[in-house]
Amino acid sequence: MELQFIGAAKTVTGSLHYFKLNDKKFIIDCGLVQGKRKESFEINKKFEFFEPAEIDFVILSHAHIDHAGNLPNLVKRGFRGNIYSTLATRDLCSVMLLDSAHIQEKDVEYVNKKRAKQNKNLFEPLYTTQDVHATMGLFVGLNYHRKYKINKNISLTFYDAGHILGSALVFLTIKENGKKFTVGFSGDLGRPNLPILRDPEKIPDVDYFICESTYGGRFHQTFDKSEENLTEVLKKAIQRKAKIIVPSFSVGRTQELVFVLNQIFEKGLVPPIPIFVDSPLSVNTTGIFRLHPECFDEETTKFMHQHHDPFGFEKLKYITDVEDSKKLNEIEGPVMILSASGMAEAGRIQHHLANNIGNKNNIVLIVGYCAEHTLGRRIVERQPEVKIFGEVFPLNAEVIVLNSLSAHADANELTHYCDQLNKEKIKNFFIVHGDEDQQIKFRDRLLASGFSTITIPSRGDVFSL
Repeated sequence: MELQFIGAAKTVTGSLHYFKLNDKKFIIDCGLVQGKRKESFEINKKFEFFEPAEIDFVILSHAHIDHAGNLPNLVKRGFRGNIYSTLATRDLCSVMLLDSAHIQEKDVEYVNKKRAKQNKNLFEPLYTTQDVHATMGLFVGLNYHRKYKINKNISLTFYDAGHILGSALVFLTIKENGKKFTVGFSGDLGRPNLPILRDPEKIPDVDYFICESTYGGRFHQTFDKSEENLTEVLKKAIQRKAKIIVPSFSVGRTQELVFVLNQIFEKGLVPPIPIFVDSPLSVNTTGIFRLHPECFDEETTKFMHQHHDPFGFEKLKYITDVEDSKKLNEIEGPVMILSASGMAEAGRIQHHLANNIGNKNNIVLIVGYCAEHTLGRRIVERQPEVKIFGEVFPLNAEVIVLNSLSAHADANELTHYCDQLNKEKIKNFFIVHGDEDQQIKFRDRLLASGFSTITIPSRGDVFSL
């Protein structure tokens, strides 16, 4: 069998791994590359290493756009096989992919108005809502721990990755030419002791393991610091009557923040301030969270029994209407506005940043990973000026980064998880989904821990398993 690394190779976004087994071809993940706009669009538009119509099936680790976001384009270009995911991932994709298509259609419509006046060629979106509808009809939802025989040679089992709702580690049993071997894929690995979701589960020992490395060389504060840190941010905003602008992933991070804020206000650590979740996608995905209590940990299940709704409290308002979103510009602080996207690359968050980052009294709170060349990364780097909607804005607002809220395992947590695997059995350990400096640090940690054959593939690299 051949394994080719196409996406998330020496970078964080665009997860896509291509397998060729005798007469079968399949991919794990089909994510959007995020970063420099023109360059990313060209990579996402075409499938350089295979024809979509030749792919027999897709295995999807979770619903984040950098793992699932290019599925409608795959379908648009000829793919007609099954898409295997957990049930919660399927449900999340039903709203996330529609949102992605809607944003693209609106962005293209906005840009084309200008291009038409300049007599320039008009752009087309990567895919449309119709392509998403066709994609959702191909999903096959599977429960965790249920071994599923895809065909006579390939069996699939999902294990809980503890990253976002429905996120999964992939465990494959493969037979080829009379031999049997196993392949594991971490997807995005979550952290132990986070709220809402269960801790990452160990998969059975494997012959080959593909592992993410987003924070392969960095270390997070423990999650119990999140409440303390967030309380300090709220106190600062109350004292300054500031607006706190939070670019937040609609799936996972927004719900975690709401959960922690709920607890902070309930304990009386600070007086409640208005909290607005301004993202139709966040509203929809929060509804899907409520439909999947089977993914929750014991603490959240207990909280739900005592308080009914962990994602709703006084002073919290979910906003979907555009006019209500615009009215937030007129509200005075202290107030917190959570809006998608987490890397600030699209959606309403860009409007809130454009309207508020020039005021040194305000706070931009970064609570997740921001890839290179994204607006979020430029804010994390505290560049004096940033470009939004093609215009330059001074970054005068205070920037605060809370990595204790990260849903990605850090260097210690990644190494601890991998230490559970049988090191003698693993023939090759592939490191993906990380900036190269983080991958090198993670590789060195694994070598020191006793792993032997470790590979950091580049885009297009092919390996025989």
